[in-house]
Amino acid sequence: MKHQSTRAVFDYWNKKRGTRPAPERANIDPTEIRHALSDTFMLAADFVDQLRFRLAGTRVCALFGREIKGEAFAALWSETSRQSIDDLLAIVTNEATGAVAGLTARTEDGAETELELLLLPLAHVGHARIRALGVLAPIIPPYWIGAKPVAELTLGTLRHTGPEADISIAPRLMPAATGSRVQHGFVVYSGGRETPSGEQTG
Repeated sequence: MKHQSTRAVFDYWNKKRGTRPAPERANIDPTEIRHALSDTFMLAADFVDQLRFRLAGTRVCALFGREIKGEAFAALWSETSRQSIDDLLAIVTNEATGAVAGLTARTEDGAETELELLLLPLAHVGHARIRALGVLAPIIPPYWIGAKPVAELTLGTLRHTGPEADISIAPRLMPAATGSRVQHGFVVYSGGRETPSGEQTG
């Protein structure tokens, strides 16, 4: 995690959840993450379970040059990233698994900047609307923020938070190959050279 707001919100979420997969919305006190609030947002499910911005910090809105409350989260993404984002949202909200990702933000005239995205699940029962807490922040704020709105986001690197809140490379958006096994939070694929029994290396 590169951005200080990402680290702060993740540490707070991790503390609040304790031994649970995710904390509840009622456990989140915005005043306790006030230094990161401008980069923070919450997603809520509408009546067809499409996730929309329920709240968005001032710096998040400044990226897009408008208030984005009520807008669909998936609508901000490029066509090439849309399916991956839909899959990611399903994993975060249904499996109580968080994610951190690197993004490219692009304006209409082709200016680009790198952002960091954090998505963390919030526990919900039944039809509770608030489903996720997140951060969206530029690694290095470009000079044009507030003057040129971001037109679309493109997904880059993606990592998931494991059951012990470690950040691990996660091919959860694709099935593991036959013969693979999970080891220390990573998927290990069989194949390659193996050291014969009794032979030492190094």
